[in-house]
Amino acid sequence: MGVEITWWGHATVGVRDSGVTVLTDPVFARRLAHLRRRRGDVPPAGAARADVVLVSHLHADHLHVGSLARLAPGTPVLLPRGAGAAVPALRRVRDRLRLTEVAPGDTFAAGAVTVRVVPAAHDGRRVPFGPQRAPALGYVVEGAARTYFAGDTGLFDGMAEAVGPCDAALLPVGGWGPFLGHGHLDPARAARAVARLRPRVAVPVHYGTFWPIGMDAVRPHEFHSPGEEFARLAARTAPRVAVHCLAHGGSVVLPDAAGRGTSG
Repeated sequence: MGVEITWWGHATVGVRDSGVTVLTDPVFARRLAHLRRRRGDVPPAGAARADVVLVSHLHADHLHVGSLARLAPGTPVLLPRGAGAAVPALRRVRDRLRLTEVAPGDTFAAGAVTVRVVPAAHDGRRVPFGPQRAPALGYVVEGAARTYFAGDTGLFDGMAEAVGPCDAALLPVGGWGPFLGHGHLDPARAARAVARLRPRVAVPVHYGTFWPIGMDAVRPHEFHSPGEEFARLAARTAPRVAVHCLAHGGSVVLPDAAGRGTSG
């Protein structure tokens, strides 16, 4: 079996590598405050079954405590260092889950894979709860393949060196509103990132899922088009990288050494 990547919407991705299921930034909700899930169903119950869960930063569309509560008891969850102090609601799950706070440079073993923590360039504070208390993170899952989950990040010096060689890159290419602020990748910046990283496969995420209520007609292209725009631009900046724009719940299997693979 190859390494299978399944996009459940926004930054929620399942990576199945060497018999280990890794789940990123789980959000199993139809609505988050002023945001609603505009495309794609809420992930099915099976999407919450994971051997390890990676949380990239403290924003509520990435660290969603209600979704963490759906994980099986004892599931290991990696969180940015300082998350417990910054997010009091984590007390609801700390006795059910194995919460481990990490920082760039840390590693975590989960069966046949190793998770390596890398930096990200993003404001990861828990809005509106005061100052920056925890860094935003990315992760590299190393098993049969090396899969980089960027979380939410902008371009930063030393990005390729921090991530190292990777076979697949899960890159944010948009957001949940009509304007992206500092510390994000839009399709053009994500295309520049993939040119630096040079993975075999890139999967655009963090777009086309949540949108503010009542704003469907405001800059709708920022909701619908980032994935395809990223694929178009990446074909210029990194023509050897295979870009897979997945449907919600769709998967891609990383090609083996002979270049075979599937997506849907």
